[in-house]
Amino acid sequence: MSPRFGEFLQRWLVTTVAVLVADLLLPGISYDVPSSLFLASLLLGLLNAFVRPVLVFFSLPFVLLTLGFGLLIINALLLLLVGSVIRGFKVDGFVSALLGALIISLTSVVMNVLLGRGPSVRRVKPPKDPDSGGGPVIDV
Repeated sequence: MSPRFGEFLQRWLVTTVAVLVADLLLPGISYDVPSSLFLASLLLGLLNAFVRPVLVFFSLPFVLLTLGFGLLIINALLLLLVGSVIRGFKVDGFVSALLGALIISLTSVVMNVLLGRGPSVRRVKPPKDPDSGGGPVIDV
């Protein structure tokens, strides 16, 4: 298996678990069969990878004006879209989508930190020569 495919599978798993947590915590998000959960998380991941950056770019003034709250609204709209496209995956309304987007985002961040992935994870490398006087090197 290629490293990129493994990375894709890991992201899909994180998104699936995050959507499952949102389903467990919110009565407004539900799925009928596990296959609809997997399809919904796959579509949500694809939308986040390809459509979300375009939406963020065009709504950047709104996102800045709302101090980032606009990103949560974009995520909620994408979750509503997934709920309307995937048969067997339901999002009852905008409030459920907004709370679901918040839960999915927080769960994804926590899981990525636990898995050692994501932009919030940094690795510190010790210097090659400890007597060189330099401190640790942060690999960003």
